[in-house]
Amino acid sequence: MTSSTTPRWLLPEAIEDLLPAEAALVERLRRRLLDEYARHGYELVAPPLLEYVESLLTGSGRDLDLRTFKLVDQLSGRTVGVRADITPQVARIDAHLLNRKGVTRLCYCGSALHAVPASLLASREPLQIGTELYGHAGLEADIEIVRLLARSLALCAVPAVRIDLGHVAIFRAMAGAAQLSSEREQAVFAALQAKDVPALRELVGDIAEPVRSGLLALPELYGDRQVLDRAAALLPTFSEIGQALAELRRLADALAGLPLSFDLADLRGYHYHSGIVFAAYADGNPGAVALGGRYDKVGQAYGRGRAATGFSMDLREVAQLAPPETPGGAILAPWPEDDALHAETERLRAQGVTVVAALPGHDGTWRETGCDRILVRRGDEWIIESLKED
Repeated sequence: MTSSTTPRWLLPEAIEDLLPAEAALVERLRRRLLDEYARHGYELVAPPLLEYVESLLTGSGRDLDLRTFKLVDQLSGRTVGVRADITPQVARIDAHLLNRKGVTRLCYCGSALHAVPASLLASREPLQIGTELYGHAGLEADIEIVRLLARSLALCAVPAVRIDLGHVAIFRAMAGAAQLSSEREQAVFAALQAKDVPALRELVGDIAEPVRSGLLALPELYGDRQVLDRAAALLPTFSEIGQALAELRRLADALAGLPLSFDLADLRGYHYHSGIVFAAYADGNPGAVALGGRYDKVGQAYGRGRAATGFSMDLREVAQLAPPETPGGAILAPWPEDDALHAETERLRAQGVTVVAALPGHDGTWRETGCDRILVRRGDEWIIESLKED
């Protein structure tokens, strides 16, 4: 279909409107989560939608480059990008603008834009919400973030059925020992992500033991906590790997009660993350609904390296999985309005009740607006009655 015959109401592929019921649910969830984050000490920040690409993509490797819309700023002549991920922007705020010495907890919620969708069914305009904790390198920060992730999904009535934990240091230690070239490392990484064992076997065929066997074991190292014991037996006895497995065990101990599992070949964000990584899954969604992990090196690009860990999720996606919430119906206020009616409608609104003015000429249509009751004057009193429409 050519542009001249395309209906003007059509939107670009993977871009969608939020209609009233869905928009109201997304907004209720947004407020609920940001209030919860504030109660945990997370301060709200709101980075800009547009930045120079040098800043927007700094520290993220190539992971965001292909997903970022780029254009030329007519004021400066420089290339700018529409953010595809808010996390690097928050890292910039912590490192460059706040410049605090101690622990900083930040949260955010805003739209991002993807040049291509992250998955087959994903929106190209996710509403990204998340939390980031800066300034503490210990595992205590990762424990707090994973707990807050689980709490967030529970507050949305989309409980996590599985939270996969991994650690990028395991693969990084073996890739370094094998002295893989950048191209070959990327190919091995892709095979591990796809759990393509035949391709992986071909790629690592000439790598010396015990690294070869360790890399081939990674796709099978997923499941419950026993995976960590199997990993200790199958992987090379490098100090980095031993430390990574010890951190995963400590995390499992601290998060007992959550639906934890382990996947040592899940390396999403490998070029970005520096330690623990995690992904949460929920019923009704084939992919992860929330992602996160430690990314200690990102702040260095902004002149101040800080320990950092956090998580984010697409609130629009979460809202699609959440059960519908039926708000209370609205009250119809008759027309014309006088001082007494105005005072009564303002009294009701101050109590949190929705009151809709019945503009003249629209009888019989007010249930479309959510009205199920009507204000009626009985003598000197206002009475709320059921709305009856033909």
